[in-house]
Amino acid sequence: MTASRALRGIEGVSEKKRKEIQSVARKLGYRPNSNARSLATTQSDLIGISIPTLFNNVFSEIIDGMRQTFQQAGYASVIDTTEYDPKAELAWVERMLSWRPAGLILTGTTHSSELQEALKGTKVPIIEIWDTTNTPIDTCVGIDHFSAGQRAADHALSLGYKSPAFVGVPEGRDPRADARLSGIQSRFALSQPGQSVHIARIMDRNNFVVGHSGTLDLFEQANPDIIFYLNDHVAFGGMTACAKLSKSVPDNVGIFGFNSLDLAHVLEPSLTTIRTPRRMMGLTAARNLLARIHGAKTERVTVLPVELVEGQTTRLQQS
Repeated sequence: MTASRALRGIEGVSEKKRKEIQSVARKLGYRPNSNARSLATTQSDLIGISIPTLFNNVFSEIIDGMRQTFQQAGYASVIDTTEYDPKAELAWVERMLSWRPAGLILTGTTHSSELQEALKGTKVPIIEIWDTTNTPIDTCVGIDHFSAGQRAADHALSLGYKSPAFVGVPEGRDPRADARLSGIQSRFALSQPGQSVHIARIMDRNNFVVGHSGTLDLFEQANPDIIFYLNDHVAFGGMTACAKLSKSVPDNVGIFGFNSLDLAHVLEPSLTTIRTPRRMMGLTAARNLLARIHGAKTERVTVLPVELVEGQTTRLQQS
């Protein structure tokens, strides 16, 4: 029993004893038979992780926070992408359920009714990440995107910006970005009744193209004094468009990103953005999922804080 617990990463074995058992297992060439284990225990040692895309540093950093935790506990992770397609997510969930996973991680809290039905009645622990809701499938760990949008808008309003715009992808493709936009709109509507947020939406997998093309489109229809972007990469694309149009940042227009990626801190000027706790989110989700797998109770909804990062792409406006 001690050997089994040590090799499966289950608590109750000292670290010294665990290392001794693992060392003996390596010398003997022992490899656990996952198929046999799943038949005996009704679940495998696999944890399925679903993310929308690999073309985004956000999700790679969340995964970085998860994988080492799972590996140390004796679980293997299987990662797949949905490209924001509900049908692809459903197909992935059905495939994973056939493998009897120990747990599932889904991105976001907006899923098709078919997926909700497929998961109904299963005893597989599930954690939704990156977003939060009061009614998760099982549990969730993320941030409040609506509030994050409000926080970004509040900062812009405190600097005196009056003509906002937003650049992102088509409505419905990224529900979290839609929630942030709603937060921005709510604050400007409250502070400046009748003031609308000009919106440009571009369908492209390349974030830099989305930002560049969306910004060019914006200035054809309006003259915003601040532009909020879906994320920092999109904001960088927007800054290249501003340079092309001879729009000085921040003299002629303010630029506001999201996520506080490494790129935001090496840009000149540095980007005003919202920092999201990506690695902490992955680590918290992994720990909570392992606790659920082993029968422990966790918080059903975990909301992590975001942080405003004031860069050089926004400034106090002249009265």
